[in-house]
Amino acid sequence: MAYTISFRKVEDKDLDFLIKLRKISMAKHLAYSGLVMTNESHIKSVKKSFYESQIILRDRKPIGLIKMAVVALNNTTKSLHIKQFQILPNYQNKGIGSYVLMVVKKRALLMQLPITLNVLKRNPAKTLYIRNGFQIEGKTKLEFKMRCPLKSIVSSFS
Repeated sequence: MAYTISFRKVEDKDLDFLIKLRKISMAKHLAYSGLVMTNESHIKSVKKSFYESQIILRDRKPIGLIKMAVVALNNTTKSLHIKQFQILPNYQNKGIGSYVLMVVKKRALLMQLPITLNVLKRNPAKTLYIRNGFQIEGKTKLEFKMRCPLKSIVSSFS
């Protein structure tokens, strides 16, 4: 990469950027799924677990968001769960998503946890996740439930 990708904790001043990011990066995929979101519902989604968010920066300029937390699925198995992952469309398909997932994998490896996420069925980001070792382990009416097993994460670094 001829540029630097970094992260920083979300700040209150990021709210407007994150609402814009969500609308630009997700509105089409939500509409394909039959979900019409109001401005208020976008704001609510951005504010949910707000302080678990990391701003993705390219050369110190905000271009995306990753929101994740350790969760216990079915009250038994813990995973590092990606709650939201969005990159502005102008920065997609440039290797940034794969780079961010590699950073997440390093974190999961340190924690000895698999990574999980949900992705809308018609969201092309699903191919990014599959390329990076995620497998579909279930589905709902709207989403695929995906997991990157710990053994797949380990093999990414060997």
